[in-house]
Amino acid sequence: MKLFRFASLFLAAFAAVSTRADLIDGVKAVVNDKVITYGEIQDFAGPSIDALRRQYPSDSPEFRQKFNDVITNSLELLIERQMILHDFETRGYRMPESYLDQLVDERTRERFGDRMTLMKTLQAQGMTSEQFRQSIQEQTIETFMRSKNVSQEIVVSPFQVEEYYNAHQQDYKVEDQVKLRMIVLNKAAPDDTNTQAQAHEILDKIKGGASFAEMARQFSQGSQADQGGEMDWVERSALRKELSDVAFALKSNATSDVIETPESCYLLQVEETKPAHVRPISEIREDIEKNLRAQKHQRLERQWIESLRKKTFIRIFA
Repeated sequence: MKLFRFASLFLAAFAAVSTRADLIDGVKAVVNDKVITYGEIQDFAGPSIDALRRQYPSDSPEFRQKFNDVITNSLELLIERQMILHDFETRGYRMPESYLDQLVDERTRERFGDRMTLMKTLQAQGMTSEQFRQSIQEQTIETFMRSKNVSQEIVVSPFQVEEYYNAHQQDYKVEDQVKLRMIVLNKAAPDDTNTQAQAHEILDKIKGGASFAEMARQFSQGSQADQGGEMDWVERSALRKELSDVAFALKSNATSDVIETPESCYLLQVEETKPAHVRPISEIREDIEKNLRAQKHQRLERQWIESLRKKTFIRIFA
């Protein structure tokens, strides 16, 4: 609740006096012996706020709500970072200066190309080279500590994957499917008979031995024309009813009659059919493992952050 109230107050202050030193330098939170200022929150949230301004009018309710969320989340992430940095120090870890020098050089080349461009960019942003160096150090420490305390603890066994698969088979059900090609001819008007006549001419050519795929490339106005009308495997729900009723009644390698709707005429060719089934675990094992890993990562990270919070002095100012 305090964070939400802060976000609302910050929005009003930011809109009115975002350049005032008393706002920028004001202390918003203390984490152990470190302070977090309004300016730090503004800098941290800046890219996200810029993105919001491109999506929503600044005076809209949507912008205000999203802004509140960004500011609240930014403060929370900065508090987490300070807790992690403090834990790094109290555990006696140190980052060698030579390693930090290497990181700074690499980041400079990756983001700016050369040091001169870096200095000009930092100057434009009101940031010193020492602050840039410190930001890289803190980000690296945070990444290291999150990896050490969370990522390394995550193990997903084949048994867990199979157990999850067996308990969630409903999620992996697939409807009846057809491997389909389609020719689409758009009408100029609902009573356009020329398009219908053209569709029948094409159908006659296909019945006479012409390749459906080649006819699609020549005549179809559908988005798959360049691929010979190929739509690959399609479920019933992916097609409008007039088409699905016909497609799922056809046998493999069969071609439909002309299907007419108020907007278009269609020809369908079914290459293969598949009845409804549950996807085999071999197809989705990797996806399940990623999902389980993400769930464990989220749970372990939350537990780790809460353990840090319990031994951290945190004060948030109104």
